[in-house]
Amino acid sequence: MSGDTRKISIFGATGSIGESTLDLIGRDPQAYEVVALTGGHNIARLAEQARQFNAQVAVTAHESRLDELRDALAGTGIEAAAGQGALDEAACRPVDWAMSAIVGAAGLEPGLRVLEHHGTLALANKESLVCAGPLLMATAQAHHARVLPVDSEHSAVFQGLVGEDIDAVERIIITASGGAFRDWPLDQLADATLDQASSHPNWDMGQRITIDSASMFNKALELIETKEYFGVDPAKIEVLVHPQSLVHAIVGFNDGGMMAHVGPPDMRHAIGYALHWPERRALPVERLDLAAIGQLEFRAPSDIRYPALRLAREVMAAGGMSGAIFNAAKEIALDGFIAGTIGFMDMGAVVEEALDRLSADTGLVHAAFTLDNVRAADQMGRVTAQEIIDAGL
Repeated sequence: MSGDTRKISIFGATGSIGESTLDLIGRDPQAYEVVALTGGHNIARLAEQARQFNAQVAVTAHESRLDELRDALAGTGIEAAAGQGALDEAACRPVDWAMSAIVGAAGLEPGLRVLEHHGTLALANKESLVCAGPLLMATAQAHHARVLPVDSEHSAVFQGLVGEDIDAVERIIITASGGAFRDWPLDQLADATLDQASSHPNWDMGQRITIDSASMFNKALELIETKEYFGVDPAKIEVLVHPQSLVHAIVGFNDGGMMAHVGPPDMRHAIGYALHWPERRALPVERLDLAAIGQLEFRAPSDIRYPALRLAREVMAAGGMSGAIFNAAKEIALDGFIAGTIGFMDMGAVVEEALDRLSADTGLVHAAFTLDNVRAADQMGRVTAQEIIDAGL
């Protein structure tokens, strides 16, 4: 391999972000040495990826699937491993660049390990910033590592700030598709079914992220993520519903000017920008025909339709471990909706009640930002949300 070959790992390789990352890497395979690939239950695909890119190690999060992964990699010389310890060990292997695309709070610890070993972390796992933004960014600073945003909205803001002074920013607008129910009558939302919530009007994503889009919990997390990554006053952060999903974010400056990032709804753009940063290289994404598109639509989101946005602002105001509690309760509420235990609009009610109950525990909420304390807040958020569901709200 050439001296310019970059060592990379992908945490969450079998998900849509991981697949898109490997698509880009596969177009210039001589430029990269793949160290670790991790996944969940899709063992066949994880093994296929590991073979295709000759990874050093493939890790499944589920220890019960280790034998299956070993069998799938037999004779290849590729290590097979499983469980949280194996994920942490993989994250400790030195790399130049790592993609953090594990869904949920489980993505935090591998990301911290990458930063502790001075790697650049491309962050698609928004929960890391929501649950432990100060810890993540402080870890990066302490180890002279770097965090690059991969959410399309935050990548767009990041690009809009190139060469700009953050103190000159008056507002940051992140956009949302509005999800499956953006045009539904409000009085019908309580009766929305799982199948209806699992169908996105603009693109095909995994079930959980699609439901989070419909409830706008996904955007609520991104509000908090924006505050934590860019360090801006929450009052400067806005959300607009943009059904076309072509304007990903807008940065407004103190001279009244606004800089919008416009592009196709293809995650390979944000991934590619992080992969090649600080350079900008050609990417295999659609080129927009603005004349054919004709018009772009924007509207203010309703807090009644999307209570998650109001809750996110309350979380930002409260600070501390509120983000970890919020995310944990959200994950449990989503589980409850998928299982049919609660209705679509009940998810917001569960999260709000969990926040209300735990906000009284100031020792929990305002504990120091350590990994153990984040884990404790996460666990309390999950337990409390489940108790609320079990009690029938």
